[in-house]
Amino acid sequence: MGQIVQLPDELSNKIAAGEVVERPASVIKELLENSIDAHSQWIKIELEEAGLRSIKVIDDGDGISPDDCEKAFFRHATSKIIDEFDLFRVKTLGFRGEALASISSVSQLTLRTSTGDQAGTELVVHGGEIKGRDKHTKRKGTEITVEHLFYNTPARLKYLKTIHTELGHITETINKMALSHPDVRFECYHNGKRIFYTPGNGNLLQVIQQIYGKKIAQNMLKIENNSLDYNISGYIGKPEITRSNRNFISLIVNGRFIKNPAINKAIFDGYHTFLPIGRYPIVVLQIDMDPYLVDVNVHPAKTEVRFSKEKELFDIVKNTVYQTLHRQTLIPQGAKKEKPKSEQTKLSFDPLDHQKEPNSSEPLEDLSHGFQVNESLSNTEIGSSVQDVIKPEVEHPNSRKENEDEAKIRERMPVMYPIGQLHGTYILAQNEKGLYMIDQHAAQERIKYEFFKKKLGQPSREVQELSVPLSFEFTSKEAIVIEENIESFEQVGLFLEPFGDYSYIVRSYPSWFPSGEEEQIIRDMVEDLIDGRSISVEKLREEAAILMSCKRSIKANHYLNHQDMDYLLNELRTCHDPFTCPHGRPIVIHFSEYELQRMFKRIM
Repeated sequence: MGQIVQLPDELSNKIAAGEVVERPASVIKELLENSIDAHSQWIKIELEEAGLRSIKVIDDGDGISPDDCEKAFFRHATSKIIDEFDLFRVKTLGFRGEALASISSVSQLTLRTSTGDQAGTELVVHGGEIKGRDKHTKRKGTEITVEHLFYNTPARLKYLKTIHTELGHITETINKMALSHPDVRFECYHNGKRIFYTPGNGNLLQVIQQIYGKKIAQNMLKIENNSLDYNISGYIGKPEITRSNRNFISLIVNGRFIKNPAINKAIFDGYHTFLPIGRYPIVVLQIDMDPYLVDVNVHPAKTEVRFSKEKELFDIVKNTVYQTLHRQTLIPQGAKKEKPKSEQTKLSFDPLDHQKEPNSSEPLEDLSHGFQVNESLSNTEIGSSVQDVIKPEVEHPNSRKENEDEAKIRERMPVMYPIGQLHGTYILAQNEKGLYMIDQHAAQERIKYEFFKKKLGQPSREVQELSVPLSFEFTSKEAIVIEENIESFEQVGLFLEPFGDYSYIVRSYPSWFPSGEEEQIIRDMVEDLIDGRSISVEKLREEAAILMSCKRSIKANHYLNHQDMDYLLNELRTCHDPFTCPHGRPIVIHFSEYELQRMFKRIM
């Protein structure tokens, strides 16, 4: 007798449920996708005990006809694709026909639905088996109630977390759906209390505010771009608003919420040095494209996709983010803008209305008192001035040829007049818009970084000969990778000579390698190749420029005179990105005249 048997439908559905239904949030995701595919404009979610007791999803969509109700619970039964051609042009969120079959196999489910043309249908399904059928009201739309999830699979039930944790996963799922479909009105209730709501008017920024709050929404920048294949839109957060993980990056392709490391990297590259190390931006990126260019059938949960023109998409995302940021003046405010009560009554009820600060007729007071002011310091007291550090490498701006591009760069950073220095670390400056604090080390890091990056961008083919060669020992796997890519090393001016088993020596290296970092750079090259990445000369030069700019910049507790401070601020204005150091830390903080008057109670 043969040992191979065909699994019964009940068991195969439970196995499929393991891929599709992981927790209550998975159930909600599948049901919401079905509601959206049914052209719903309003969706209500009712939860008890974070969905562990019951989940109810109500919509005003197309509904299901009486003849199709039972078929909807068959595995691989779907109305969304018919043949292979449709599979590669999927325009709906669901298409496999597994959701209802999988959910009903591990729960006690009740379906109430109607197309609005005739009496509706009520269907009761327990553990994948239809227990009852009856007529229901004529209200157009669908209502699905899922109770006692995993009641017949206790092994899976034990892996569920606390109510608080499961509710967190549910909220995240609903947030994703709301961001990807701002034209749909969502309501969510937990134990009878409303915990989430969106207006459904198509305004993505209002959805962002509902999820992240007013402050975040007011610090989002609109992005928009298109090519022959892609339309890019959405919002990116200013660099001053960051988070400690990638969870606040929302990628939406044709209305589908996805995960994609390549697009994430394109976003990070677009921010470039605007992000501090270990911090991530808040982004909602919508990508509309021909369904033929994306394969959504690569993962059961449909959160991973494959693009056929990924390089083109990478470039347009990176450039869109980059260009948007470079049209902004990105100086963080140093204090909260709190309006007096008398003014608050006059504000617009639009939560996203950016109120302008009132202009005061009183001039800004002299802000130099109490600080070490420019005249109090001399060159002899400073020792080596900031100009001594810069002059051998960077021309004075007055001697540069001014052109239209440089004028545009200068417009982003306002003219600031130094008035003093705080703790030998921060330059204090002013103009008609208020007070500025400038981190002198971060400012010169940016100046130096852009200088070195420009110089390293077109390096000579010169190499540094070594009197004593560098020696390296690698693993067998690393040695194989090196041998397979020896030409790649030679193209960047690095020649690795075999020197015994898995050992190599280097007699010279490119002259632009930073002193003391040569060995680490070479090992980084090998690691990039092992990880499947090509050797990125651009990345290596970038890291070298950052390293050299940091080591050669003035530090904290270095006192400057007026000429030094003025020179540094003028140099900063010529930078392409004068708002953050190469590590993403802010250079300038602004206190407006209005904020200063508020802090000193001149305005009540």
